Amino acid sequence: MKVVLFCGGLGLRIREVDQLLPKPMIPIGPRPILWHIMKYYSSFGFDEFVLCLGYRGEAIKEYFLGYNEALSNDFVLKNGGRDVELLTRDAHDWSITFVNTGLNATIGERLEAVRRHLDGEVFLATYGDGLTDAPMNQMVATLEASDKSALFMCVRPGHQFHIVSFDDERISGIRAAADAGLWLNGGFFVFRPDVFDYLKKGEDLVPDALNRMIEKDRVLPYMYDGFWAPMDTLKDKQMLDGLYDDGEPPWYRPRGLDGASD
Repeated sequence: MKVVLFCGGLGLRIREVDQLLPKPMIPIGPRPILWHIMKYYSSFGFDEFVLCLGYRGEAIKEYFLGYNEALSNDFVLKNGGRDVELLTRDAHDWSITFVNTGLNATIGERLEAVRRHLDGEVFLATYGDGLTDAPMNQMVATLEASDKSALFMCVRPGHQFHIVSFDDERISGIRAAADAGLWLNGGFFVFRPDVFDYLKKGEDLVPDALNRMIEKDRVLPYMYDGFWAPMDTLKDKQMLDGLYDDGEPPWYRPRGLDGASD
């Protein structure tokens, strides 16, 4: 089962971190967030990736072309330095397809551009700037047990936002968005191939095709209250860096795996 990763955006809201790096290459700890997203999927055995490239796509290609597992894993050096025995490995089983999908393309256009690489099977998709510990295997199983065309993860908004209520023109209250009963699109999707039947030329995925599918009752929500975090701002990056520095971060031990809590 292939994983489509949308890596082509400009990342304007976090450009203060680095003016040159594409957003998926902004590091969490020593590795780019894109690597962390791929590690999350591969923990479930989903290790065939299709990268939809756009802004500074060559930086993503260069990173993986020069990837050396010895730099990110423990190893034993033998034979006067000529032989390296890796004690742990991370990306050796990954298959990565790199596709230039345009600098200014919508997410829907990027998805259409990689359609030929998806083999007409159920596939996964997400953006290159968010992390979670959600049980992706359960999300896949939920869609496959249904007759629907798509499933996407719904999450609670963060406590840093507040909802303001009005009575006519007067403020009647203010409360944390997380306590307001709201749900957001968490950006993690499972699709059947017929998603392309709802995607018209030049359209975007979520406001256009997904809403069209919802009108036809073809979409399932996956309500998730566990860990989910976007990296939209410098503050978000600092929070994710802190979780990484604390030890094994949540996305390293996703729920739904053997030995993990559900």
